[in-house]
Amino acid sequence: MITIISATNRPDCNTLKVAKNYASLMEKHGVHPLLLSLETLPMEIYSPEIYTKKPESFEKILNEFIIPAQKFVFISPEYNGSFPGILKVFLDAMPYNLNRNKKAALIGVSTGRAGNLRGMDHLSSVLNFCGLFVHPMQIPISSVLQQMDESGALTDANTLKVLNRQIEEFSKW
Repeated sequence: MITIISATNRPDCNTLKVAKNYASLMEKHGVHPLLLSLETLPMEIYSPEIYTKKPESFEKILNEFIIPAQKFVFISPEYNGSFPGILKVFLDAMPYNLNRNKKAALIGVSTGRAGNLRGMDHLSSVLNFCGLFVHPMQIPISSVLQQMDESGALTDANTLKVLNRQIEEFSKW
């Protein structure tokens, strides 16, 4: 099973739009992923108790999206030259070694020119520390607003080509 993680809790964001596009592309490849938006995290994620006592709502997310998954696709926007803090809190709140030896693919999203390259490097380091294997084909999506139509569908042929290639490689890996 593959879980796509839209790695921000910012409402009405481009990251979730890209994640939904990616999920549709995966479906076309015969892969049926789950999609987790970090917007759905419980408010208790902001409490220090999250590290010692997991609320039922958080356990439900772990049981539905994280524990059964063998692979993850992290679609992460660029926040201050890195990835969003909510993603780090989410990863830190999970039990240690929960995802050891699982696999991850990364896609960076930004309205600027770099496509969150630095953020993907940071996230790769964190995921490697947690015992996940990160696929070498990491995709930066730069100027994301120019790559989507008004409905939020990705329209750039080159971006769609590399996303499809990543899906093919990642699903076989």
